[in-house]
Amino acid sequence: MTQTDIIRIRQSVNRHIGSKIKISANKGRQKFVITEGIIKEAYPNLFLVEIISHKEEETAFPKMVSFSYQDIITKDVRMMLCS
Repeated sequence: MTQTDIIRIRQSVNRHIGSKIKISANKGRQKFVITEGIIKEAYPNLFLVEIISHKEEETAFPKMVSFSYQDIITKDVRMMLCS
């Protein structure tokens, strides 16, 4: 992991603010959560994703999750743009 890797990922996330993505996040012990969200904001060390809820009872309060750019480098978080 080098500083240029982090800069490259940060620039890519910044270009896709507002885009819908599919996220696969490692929760530990071989457990992965796969969901969809929208990149809302990006900061120097992390970015925010609003999770899209498919359950009717959860639509009143959007769920925001933060990820660091290092999570992508270490593959704890994998993202893919949705079309």
